Formats: sequence, C-alpha cells, structure tokens
Amino acid sequence: MIESRNGRRVVITGVGVLAPCGTGAEEFWAGLRRPAEPIIDRRIPDFDPSRWGITHVEARRTDRFAQLGLAAATQALADAGLDGAELPYDRARCGIVMGTGIGGAYAWESQSKILLERGPARVSPLVVPTVMPNAAAAMVSMRYGWRGPVETIVTACASGTHAVSNGARLVAAGRCDAVLVGGSESCQTGVMSNGFLNMKALSSSGISRPFDIDRDGFCSAEAGGALVLEEAAAAAARGATVYAEVAGSGSTADAHHITAPAPDGRGAIACMRAALADAGLSAEEVTHINAHGTSTPLNDATEAAAVAAVFATTRPAVTSIKGVTGHALGAAGAIEAIALALSFRHGELPPTMGVVQVDPAFDIDVVLEPRRWTPGPALSNSFAFGGHNGTVVFTPA
Repeated sequence: MIESRNGRRVVITGVGVLAPCGTGAEEFWAGLRRPAEPIIDRRIPDFDPSRWGITHVEARRTDRFAQLGLAAATQALADAGLDGAELPYDRARCGIVMGTGIGGAYAWESQSKILLERGPARVSPLVVPTVMPNAAAAMVSMRYGWRGPVETIVTACASGTHAVSNGARLVAAGRCDAVLVGGSESCQTGVMSNGFLNMKALSSSGISRPFDIDRDGFCSAEAGGALVLEEAAAAAARGATVYAEVAGSGSTADAHHITAPAPDGRGAIACMRAALADAGLSAEEVTHINAHGTSTPLNDATEAAAVAAVFATTRPAVTSIKGVTGHALGAAGAIEAIALALSFRHGELPPTMGVVQVDPAFDIDVVLEPRRWTPGPALSNSFAFGGHNGTVVFTPA
C-alpha cells in the first residue's frame, strides 16, 4: 500500500468461510463450480454452532449473524495457525475489523413480536447486545483475547470489502501485526425478506444471473467470511503459508441515491482508480476482477460500464460468484475476497453461474466456465446501497 509505513506489506495467511455453497475453504471452492438450485432464499445448510465451540447458552445469547462471524473467524485463525494459547504477537497488537449490513435482524424481529404479544416485561434484557452490529467482532475478541482495535464496519453491501481494506491499513500503518477481517450476515426475516421483495430487488425466478441479458434481481443469502492479515516479513519469519498480498484499496461514494448507483458510474470508476493508485499499479497490469455483480438491472449495467471505462484497452476477466452464493449483503465482500484468495492459490477463476447470454450492451469479458489463470494483480469490488463503493487489490505474494 502506498499509505504503508516503512515499506510494511500486508499478506493473507488464513481464510474461513460459511456460505450456501459450502463451509470451509475446500467445500466453498468446490461449490463455486457447481450450478445452484433456483432458490430465492439461500441459507447455510446444517449450521451447528456447537461445531465451532459456541455453547448452548452462548447461542441463546447471540444472533445468528454473530455466530456465523465467530465460526468463520475460528476457521481463519486455525488456517493461519494463530488460534492457540501461544501467539507470535502481542495480543494488544492484534486487531479485528468485521462488517455487517444489518446486524441482529432475527433478535430484533423476534423481540418486537414478544413486545407486541406479551408486553414490555417479557422483552429480553439481552436484546441490545444481541442486536448490536458489533457483536460478531466482540465475540471473536473475547474468544481469542485480541485486544487491539476491534471495530465494525456498516456500509451495507460494501461492509465486508471495507473491513478488509481498513484492517489492511492497520497492518500497513504499523498499528497492528495481525488483523482478522471479514463480515457476516443473516437477515432473512419476514420484514427484511419482504422489504427486498417489495422493492423488486429479488429475483422472481430464484436464479441469480449476473451480467445476463435476462437478469431480474438477486437471491438473498446468509454467510460468514474471515481472513487473517499479517505483516509480510513477520508472516514469512514464522513460516506462514500466504495466499496473496493486499496491495491497495479504494473507497468512494456516489452521493447520488439511497439504493440506485450513479448512472454514469462515477463512484465505481473513482473507487477502482483510487485502489490502483494506492497499489501503485496501472489499469493495464490488472488481469482479473471479482465483480460485485448482483444480477440486478441497474447495478450490473453500471458496474460493467465502469469496468469498461477503467480497463478499456485490456478487458480483464470478470467473475461474479453471486450466481452461486446469492447476495450476502455485508458478508458479500468478505466471501468474495476469500474466493479471490483461493483463485490465487488454485490458479483458476470460478465461473459466473446462471448466465445464459451476457448482455450484449456490456463490453466486458465475463468468465462463464472455470478458467485457468496465471495469478496477477486482481480487484474485488463492492458497490452498495447508500452509494458506498469499495475495492481491494490483491497481488501475488
């Protein structure tokens, strides 16, 4: 990162993921290659909190989104070899940055029903810590004793990407030696699901088809994703396995509309260019873009135009994994960053599932089948309600 201090570089040393297409890096990666069933509401099958060390009492006192965040963090820290009692770092220099778009939606809705049906005295005294969006980050901090900055990003569907970006800056700036970053979301409640349905954001067919001419909305999803970021020299010294380097990031706003992207793509264009500048890269060096690609008419059109504007001469390969995973809102950027990290590891780009015919108005190279790839500079985009834009740049370590 250009903004780093004394040449400190940031690398990814661990990943953890729970998504509708698979739990754990291996199952998740395999799931990205399989067509998804036509389901509007995509959930994680057979999620068992106890598998991740969450007791029955803890489960009753935490919302599902926080449990998913802790489960993903548990995987990522184990993958990085940083889950033991002994750490190579001072825990006061280990931080956590998690993202979520909504937070404890199930707790809020269930307790609202109790208030209306059974009265104020029956509302749980734990409703506030259960609902609060920072619950996942707090749970991870308490589980592992990490006492550095422990923060939560809430920028709608860009939350996970902004969490990766902000955590990387903590490492690059020298404030932290290791930061766990990511996002979690589980908000398929009656109010939330019908809100999305009535605003016509959801696919009527239950098929997410990013960049397709017949795209008709996204499929809602729950997910949890976490990545461990470390300073490169320290990670090498302890023999850590590295997925990729976080070389730069960008963050901008459209300042246009609460749900619709700026039609000229100015925010997305500025965000990708800012990320490239932060990484010290030119557009011509980028080989792949993990797109936001929600399968909604406006988002895909705007993102395709923005990508074409920034990368007009090179047309890097473009993938959206939402054809398989659905759209996990605040967790989307986290699981997409993990998909990109796994692409670096496997030398392959996952397909954009659900696509039958790429919209001929889009001048972008959409990956439709698994494609062999020589890892090179790559971007992961998130463009959110509220006009929030986030981009991270990964390069080979």
